[in-house]
Amino acid sequence: MALCNHQPDQSDPASREGLVIGHRGKGILVETADHTVLLCQTRRRLGALVVGDRVIWKPESGDSGVIEKILDRHSVLLRPGHGNKNRLYSANVDAMFIVSAVVPEPDFLLIDQCIVMCETNQITAHLVINKIDKLTKADDHTHFMQTFSLYQTIGYQLHQTCVPSRLGISQLQTAFKDAINILTGQSGVGKSSLTALLLPQREIRIGNLSQSSQHGKHTTTSATLYHLPDGGDLIDSPGLSVFGLADISQQQLAWGYKEFRPYIENCRFNDCRHHQDKGCHVKQAVKDGKINPDRYQRYLKLSDRLCHSSTTP
Repeated sequence: MALCNHQPDQSDPASREGLVIGHRGKGILVETADHTVLLCQTRRRLGALVVGDRVIWKPESGDSGVIEKILDRHSVLLRPGHGNKNRLYSANVDAMFIVSAVVPEPDFLLIDQCIVMCETNQITAHLVINKIDKLTKADDHTHFMQTFSLYQTIGYQLHQTCVPSRLGISQLQTAFKDAINILTGQSGVGKSSLTALLLPQREIRIGNLSQSSQHGKHTTTSATLYHLPDGGDLIDSPGLSVFGLADISQQQLAWGYKEFRPYIENCRFNDCRHHQDKGCHVKQAVKDGKINPDRYQRYLKLSDRLCHSSTTP
């Protein structure tokens, strides 16, 4: 993805824009406009720097630099950290591809949770159904896909993929273009296989990063941003499966179910939780068949989780 044309600090002609693509120890890997990768440090208290951040930096002696400023972020993703504290994970992600599979059985609560994170962070959510080759009978395929049809009705794009046959991969590559993307989903759905297929030069790239930064080998549990051969970028983090509901309020959770939105504004109370509240138009829409009852029940489960986490010391 090309760097934006932000104006560097005019008082320092050496300053220029870069993209954070990874971490090496205490150093930060910054890609320059000419795709050179430098190991940079910070001298100011800028806060956490994460993959996807666009920064202003200036060169130092040798192949190194100093980060002077973090440019504005249009989205952020948090993940749970130690001591019930949330940790910034990535910035400026445009699209999240939530991967499920025929096997193991899809976790729809997890899918909804990830969608809420997207909706509250201005990130486009896509659904991927991998291992579609496991459905060998037409009736089985039709029945399985019906369980996901609700998401298409709501407005989410659905992709069917099979790594061995490359089914759906070209469509996925098209969806990745001109965006910073991330794959997430439950364990065992084939995220690693999809990543390996989408990034055939990944191991070579890892070696080049290690050599250019002169900071040892790639750490497989750290997030790294890669440019995809057919356009777009992919943040790869083998150690990460899913995101929690970090820093999400009850109101944001309900707003993250976008089929609720036409009814939320008509609820009697502004702080309606859409559970036992009087005058709740969301609950009435469920009774009237305008909101899917399964999605509504999953909302209630996530709402209970938020209540529990907010009262846990």
